[in-house]
Amino acid sequence: MRARARARVRVRVQAQMRGAGPSVRGAGSSVRPVGVAGRRERGDAGGVSPSAPRVRLRRAYDPPEPGDGPRVLVDRLWPRGLAKADARVDEWPKPLTPSTGLRRWFHAADGASGEVFEEFRHRYEAELAEPEAAGALDRVRALARRGPLTLLTAARDPERSHAAVLRDLLGGG
Repeated sequence: MRARARARVRVRVQAQMRGAGPSVRGAGSSVRPVGVAGRRERGDAGGVSPSAPRVRLRRAYDPPEPGDGPRVLVDRLWPRGLAKADARVDEWPKPLTPSTGLRRWFHAADGASGEVFEEFRHRYEAELAEPEAAGALDRVRALARRGPLTLLTAARDPERSHAAVLRDLLGGG
């Protein structure tokens, strides 16, 4: 079932991206479309639907897609078994990740439970208010304002992870 849903989303994204032209990774962490200056002058958004989510959640093991925009890894540890070249990660802001203590508490306390996840969300948002994390969050928020952004995590269920909390804080949920 999930595979079919992913396939439908992939088809929609590909349809939205038709006409956007190929992308090339430029300097820094931005993605710039190749040969679309004329479209920008006409006010065209480069093929991305205005209703498309600006901040997406994906597993780090999923292959990159054209509509990803900058890909930001939001895990403290590099995903096991994933080659750095395959991940195509643009940013890895470790201050945005939950503390080791909070992560261990979440996994020990049945993180699948709705009550536990809400408590995790509350504690994690408090950690994100710390100066170093707040600065990193501001930098990622600036990336999200420029266009599509993809948050990457190795979590088996990204919707029940810190990445979903970040997406919601960035306005993508």
